[in-house]
Amino acid sequence: MLKGLVISPPVLGRISIGKIVEKDGMRLPMKEDQFTLTSQLQGRDGWIAHPFDSTLRTQQGGKIRSIPIRLLFNEPDLNFRAEYSLFDRKTGRPLCVGNGETCRRKTDEGIVTLPCPAPEGCGLAQAGGCKPYGRLNVLIGDDDPLGSFIFRTTGFNSIRTLTARLQYFKALSGNRLSCLPLELKLRGKTTRQSHGSAIYYVDITLRGDQSIEEAIHAAKQIEEQRHASGFDQMALDQAARVGLGNGAFEDNEEDGSTVVEEFFPEEPTEVSAVPSMPRPSLATQLETKARQLQTPELPTLTLPIPNAR
Repeated sequence: MLKGLVISPPVLGRISIGKIVEKDGMRLPMKEDQFTLTSQLQGRDGWIAHPFDSTLRTQQGGKIRSIPIRLLFNEPDLNFRAEYSLFDRKTGRPLCVGNGETCRRKTDEGIVTLPCPAPEGCGLAQAGGCKPYGRLNVLIGDDDPLGSFIFRTTGFNSIRTLTARLQYFKALSGNRLSCLPLELKLRGKTTRQSHGSAIYYVDITLRGDQSIEEAIHAAKQIEEQRHASGFDQMALDQAARVGLGNGAFEDNEEDGSTVVEEFFPEEPTEVSAVPSMPRPSLATQLETKARQLQTPELPTLTLPIPNAR
C-alpha cells in the first residue's frame, strides 16, 4: 500500500441534489428538489446520467425523491465521513482538515497536526472559507458488492441528520448496520434564514412501510447467510479503516477541483459597469479645505491705459 495515499471505498457513480449552471458568465451551484444519479464521466452538458437514474425516475414518476440503499460497513464513520475542510480554490488541493479538536494542515514544512477550534474560532478558516464537508458511500443494486455511489454535502442539515441516523440504526440493529435494508430520502424545510424558501437535505430511513422489527429481522437473516458463506464483515471494516487512515487528506487534487466548484464556490461580488472613485474621508476633506483657506490670494494688477491722441 502506498503510504500517504488515502484508500477510500471504490466509487461507481455520484448522488447529488444540485447541479452547476452558467449565470452571468460564472459557473454557480444550484440546489434542486430531487436526486440525480450520475456516472463518473462528464460530457459537454455536465455529468452523464447513470442507468439507475432513468430506472428510478420511471418508478417514481419523473423525480427521484428516495433511493433504496445498503451500507458497506457496520461502523457509521466509515460509511459517512464528515470534517471541517479548507481547500485551495485555484488548485483544488485540500489545505486543512479538522474535527473540532485537532486538524491536519498543509504547511511549507509538510503536513502538521494542530489544534482545531472549528471555523468560528480559526482565523485561517474565516479568511479561506472552511466549512463542514461530508462524504457518504452507499450501495445501490446488487451488481457490485463493493462498488459504491458517493453523496457529497456541505449542508449542515444533511450532515447532522445522516450522522444521527447512522449512529441510531447501528445501536438498534445490534451492530448490523451493513445488513439493514435502508433508503436515502430527500426532505425539505424552511427556516428564518431561508426567507420562506425550501431547503432540501438528505436523510436515511427504513424502506417503504417496513417496521424497525421487520428490518432487524431481515438484517439478522442476511448476517446469518453471510456468516455461512464466510463473509467477514469485521475484517472488511478494519481494512477500510486502515485504508482511510493511510494518508492525510481523502480528496486528491483531481477530485478537489470538482468539490471546490460544487461546494466551496467563491461568493459572487457585484461589479458596476463604471468603477466609482472612493469618497475621501472626512479628515482628508477638512485638511484640503484648511490648505485652501491658508493660500493667500494673488494681487490684481491694473495696467494704466494710455491717453488717446
